Amino acid sequence: MRVMHVISVSGGKDSAATLLLAIARFGREYVIAIFCDTGNEHQVVYEYLDYLELALGIKITRLKANFDNEIANKRRFIARDQRTGRRHGRKLRWTNKAKRRALAVLQPTGNPFLDLCLWKGRFPSRKAQFCTEQLKRNPAVEFQMDLIDQGYKVVSWQGVRRDESLNRRRAKRFEDVGGGLYIYRPIVDWSARDVFDYCARHGIKPNPLYMQGMGRVGCMPCINARKNELREIGARFPEHVARIHEWEQLVGAASKRQASTFIPAPGITPVQAKEHGIYSIIEWSRTSRGGRQYDMLADLIDSDSCASSYGLCDSTSWEEVTA
Repeated sequence: MRVMHVISVSGGKDSAATLLLAIARFGREYVIAIFCDTGNEHQVVYEYLDYLELALGIKITRLKANFDNEIANKRRFIARDQRTGRRHGRKLRWTNKAKRRALAVLQPTGNPFLDLCLWKGRFPSRKAQFCTEQLKRNPAVEFQMDLIDQGYKVVSWQGVRRDESLNRRRAKRFEDVGGGLYIYRPIVDWSARDVFDYCARHGIKPNPLYMQGMGRVGCMPCINARKNELREIGARFPEHVARIHEWEQLVGAASKRQASTFIPAPGITPVQAKEHGIYSIIEWSRTSRGGRQYDMLADLIDSDSCASSYGLCDSTSWEEVTA
């Protein structure tokens, strides 16, 4: 049986190194690179994918989740719903006013992230991180299952490192999922520095977002973004903050409570949502001492300056690669 190696590429450092390893070991003929587009990406990510295609001589297949059916089903449910539910001991129901607002915005937009949140009536959170499953894992698995149906054995290469988070500290290097699907994580024991150095030795530049204060490049912003990342995003990419603000209004209108914020604030009312929206979070990111005073350094961010949390600004090897 033929074997095909599928590499999930995000536009970040780990997946770039993983793709390099796969090509070096098996050649381009047996490697398929895929990118699951969340719809919440910075334009630089798409440009970086184009760069990788040219630099490595390989095509990266773009995949997108689709929630048209889910949104249509939610519209039908809202239109006929007369039942009540409970939240924090209180009864909730779709009022006629809430129904009208929800039905007005519940239309597929073609943006996977926004459509997912419209369907759910909320944004993902650290405790309910359904974005990863719905926007990344499911499209990748569906693509790989199609290859298996065509008669291939599939090895799914994942750029996962154990030191990334507590959730990944026990990540296995190899897994036999069954049905002709295998998972291989070749860089589980690597550090972030190992990854950057490996890419540099092979002449591959880092995603420019790493030099602009981003610790991750998968979403702009990510719901897991750190305070300093949010501060950099607010200063460097205000258009992304404005987009999230617009999404908050749409998703809020699609929810039974009529309020939803990108950084979750459970149980809020529409009035309270104004105090917990993305603009207030960006404002908080500019403070220090637990939000009690403004950090003067936050106002000194230069959008053209390098601000890497990985030490890339001072790396001679990167200067040589990017020259």
